[in-house]
Amino acid sequence: MNTSSWGLLALFLALLALLAWPLGRWLAALIDGRLPRWLLRAEAPLYRLASVRPDESMGWRAYALALLVFNALGALALYGLQRLQGWLPLNPEGFGAVAPDSAFNTAISFVTNTNWQGYAGESTMSYLSQMLGLAVQNFLSAATGIAVAFVLVRGFAGRGEGRPAAGTRFGAVGNVWVDLTRITLWVLMPIAFVIALFFVSQGVIQNFDGYHRVATVEATTYLAPQTGADGQPLLDAAGQPVVQELRTQTQTLPMGPVASQEAIKLLGTNGGGFFNANSAHPYENPTALANLAQMLAIFLIPAALCFAFGRAVGDSRQGWAILAAMAVIFVAAVVAVTWAERAGNPLLTALGVDPALGNMEGKELRFGISGTALFVAVTTAASCGAVDAMHDSLTPLGGMVPLVLMQLGEVVFGGVGSGLYGMLVFAVLAVFIAGLMIGRTPEYLGKKIEVFEMKLVSFIILVTPLVVLLGTAVAVSTTAGRAGVANPGAHGFSEVLYAFTSAANNNGSAFAGLSANTPFYNAMLGVAMWLGRFAVIVPVLALAGALAGKPRLPVTSGTLPTHGPLFVVLLVGTVLLVGLLNYVPALALGPVVEHLMRWK
Repeated sequence: MNTSSWGLLALFLALLALLAWPLGRWLAALIDGRLPRWLLRAEAPLYRLASVRPDESMGWRAYALALLVFNALGALALYGLQRLQGWLPLNPEGFGAVAPDSAFNTAISFVTNTNWQGYAGESTMSYLSQMLGLAVQNFLSAATGIAVAFVLVRGFAGRGEGRPAAGTRFGAVGNVWVDLTRITLWVLMPIAFVIALFFVSQGVIQNFDGYHRVATVEATTYLAPQTGADGQPLLDAAGQPVVQELRTQTQTLPMGPVASQEAIKLLGTNGGGFFNANSAHPYENPTALANLAQMLAIFLIPAALCFAFGRAVGDSRQGWAILAAMAVIFVAAVVAVTWAERAGNPLLTALGVDPALGNMEGKELRFGISGTALFVAVTTAASCGAVDAMHDSLTPLGGMVPLVLMQLGEVVFGGVGSGLYGMLVFAVLAVFIAGLMIGRTPEYLGKKIEVFEMKLVSFIILVTPLVVLLGTAVAVSTTAGRAGVANPGAHGFSEVLYAFTSAANNNGSAFAGLSANTPFYNAMLGVAMWLGRFAVIVPVLALAGALAGKPRLPVTSGTLPTHGPLFVVLLVGTVLLVGLLNYVPALALGPVVEHLMRWK
C-alpha cells in the first residue's frame, strides 16, 4: 500500500459514510412505515389495483411463501423472454433465442441477485431482454434482499406484540408486497436514476442505435484488381486492370441502453454487465471518477442499512458496531489484495517485465493497481460481482482475497439486505458463544437466544459451504466438469472453486478461464445459486418471526454489551473462524499451492 492507495481508500470510506448516513435515516423510516402522507397517497392506487391491504402484517411463513412465488414467477418470465427474443422487438442485431440451458442459468442468476453470466451480453441479448428482463430483475432481486433485512430488523426491534395466531411462538413480520413496492419506488428507482445521469455525464452510452461498424486507427487502404462474374480481372478501355479501393480492419462497436442498466447493476449489488468485459469496458466505466462512483454505489445501501438498523432498534451504537466489524475486515482485505498485486508476478518478471510495475496483467491502465485492487475487494465483499479487471489474472494470493471475502458468507457489507442479515446471524452466534463462556443464557438486543434460534443460525451458516464444496467436488470428479477447465492443476481447481463460491454466495464474478457456458455448469451453478439464495432467506425469515414473538428483556448488569470495541472484536473473530474454517482445505489445494509453485 503506497500513499495513493491509502488516499483512495480513505477518500472512499469518507464519501461512503457521508452518503450512507442520510440514506440510513430514510431506510429506518421505511422499516417502521413512517412515510410522508403524499407518498402514502401516491402508492395507495397500486395496493388497490393489486388488492393488497397495506396495514395487514404477515407471519413469516406467509411472507416467505409470497417471496418464493414472486421470485419463481420472475424466473419463469425471464426464461421465456430469452427463449422468445428472436421474435420480439428492440433486437437490431437479430439475435436468436438463447439456448435452453443458458436461459435457465441466466434466469436463476438474475432472480437470485447473482448475475453470473456464462454468455457475452453484446452478442447474445437483445435490448428488450437487457431492459425488460435483466434490468427489471436487478430491481426486484435487490428489493427482495432488502425486504428480508427489513424483516429481521423488525424481529429484533419488536417487543413481542402482534402475534398472528394465539399460542404460536412467532410474531408478525410485515407485508411483503408493501415492502417490495416501497423499496423499489422510494429507494432503488430514484437513486438509480441519479446514478444513471451521472454515468452518462462521464461517457457511459445510453441509446437504441444499431451496432456501429467502423474502421480502426490501424485500418489500411489498398488497391486491388476488380474481377467480373467469371472471376477474371476487368480491363478498362486502355487494356489496364480496373482496380478498386479496399479497407481492412473494421471493428464492430456495440451500442445500447447501458447507463440505465449500469446504475441498478451497481446500486442493487447485482453485477451483471451489459458487455462481456463488464466494468472494464470503457462504455460501462470510462473514467477513474466513474470507477470511484461505481464502488460507492455498490456499498451505499449495505452501509446505509447498518445505520438504519441502529435507528430501528433504538440504539444507533448497535449499527455502528456492525458497520465497524464490516469495515475492519474490508480494510484488511484491501490491504492484502493491493500488497499481493503490487508485489508483482514472478512469471512476468522472468519474461523481462519490470517488477516495480506490479502485476498489471488483466488490469486497465486508467484505473491502475490501486483502483483495481479496491474494486476487487468492494465487489466481492459485497455480493456484486461487477469487475473492472480480470480476476483470473490476479496473483494467487491476490485472487485468494476475493475468494475468502465470498466464502465468509458475503457479510462484509455484503449484498443489499443480505449483507446485514448475514452479519446479524453471525452476531447471534457471537453472543451465543459469549454466553457459553460466561455461563449465561445468551441474548441479543434484549431478545433471548434459545435452542430454536440456534438451530436456524447453524443451518444458515452451514448450508452455503455445503453447496459450494459439494458442487466443487462433483465438478472436479466428473468428465463434464473437468472439460471446462482450461488450466490444469492448482489454478484450474481455483477456477472451479471460485465458480461455485461465487454462485452459492450470489456474487456472480468469475475466474474467467473456466468454460462455464455448458449444460453441466449451467445446471449445476443454477441449482447452487437458487439454494444459496433461498435456503438462506427462508430460515432467516423464520428467525425473524421467532424473534418478533419474543418480548425485549431489560438491560441488566449481567447483559453483554453489544455496541463496544469488545463485541466488534468478538464478532470479527466469529466471522473469520466460523465462516472461513470450512474452506481452509480447499484454499490450500488451490491458491496456496499455486502461490508456492510460482516461488519455488
